Amino acid sequence: MNELEELVPAWLNLPEVALELDVPITKVHGLLDEKSLIALRSTERNVRSVPAEFIFEGAVVDSLKGTITVLADSGFSDEDIVRWLFTPDESLPGRPIDALREGRKTEIRRRAQAAAW
Repeated sequence: MNELEELVPAWLNLPEVALELDVPITKVHGLLDEKSLIALRSTERNVRSVPAEFIFEGAVVDSLKGTITVLADSGFSDEDIVRWLFTPDESLPGRPIDALREGRKTEIRRRAQAAAW
């Protein structure tokens, strides 16, 4: 997980996600179950945490769920999905998560589908 902790600048534990989204913790668990969000065990305390950049303006990044689905359906693990979303790509330029936050869903989905092959 150290590599991911270097790629992802900030993490939120599940209660912090609930606060950011202004929802009960049970709703956060639902978002994880339906793969709208991904939580990984991080930090020395080994608590499930979500990359902070998955939340934008008080909501889950629009189009994140669909991108997670495309990558997961292609056999990517949760760790692989987070790595892919946060790894800089010079051809974008930037990281796929940044492009999603900017609303460039179509381009990222196309790249996600290509990454599967």
